[in-house]
Amino acid sequence: MENKLTHFKIGKIVKTQGLKGEVRIYSSADDIYRFDDLNTFYIGKDLNTEYKVEKVRYKGNLVIMKIKGIDRVEEAEKIVGKNLYVSREDSRELDEDEFFIADMIGIDVYTVDGEHVGELKDVLQYSANDVYVIKGKENQEYLIPAVMKFVPEIDIEERKMIIDPIKGMLD
Repeated sequence: MENKLTHFKIGKIVKTQGLKGEVRIYSSADDIYRFDDLNTFYIGKDLNTEYKVEKVRYKGNLVIMKIKGIDRVEEAEKIVGKNLYVSREDSRELDEDEFFIADMIGIDVYTVDGEHVGELKDVLQYSANDVYVIKGKENQEYLIPAVMKFVPEIDIEERKMIIDPIKGMLD
């Protein structure tokens, strides 16, 4: 598959924490505790400067992180509002039936009968299960729960998803 993203967004720095350079991060990773295993990452658009984690803790749904080399609140203030990225090589191993959302966006969606429904535009992540947002041929949007009953097949290499919609799902 061509055109793979080389880096994935894992969070956004939303605020400073204390006076010693810690920052609060809103996680966009599928598991907030993924930060426990994070060693190196990138801040903002600069994918050449690698940063290292000094310490991580959690407060509610936020990650509190101390980044090596950022030791004062004034330094931390400069990176508030920036996204954190991890390289594809440093991301966690996926199970056989798991995919990176970035690799799924844009794949063609067909029914089990072979009818072209549209293209996968987004994946909404909820605690129960993800929901696929499919943009139809006439710009209509379909929301398909990401469960085996409705999505029996995803083939990333072929850039194809097969859905088995129930009555009314594509109306």
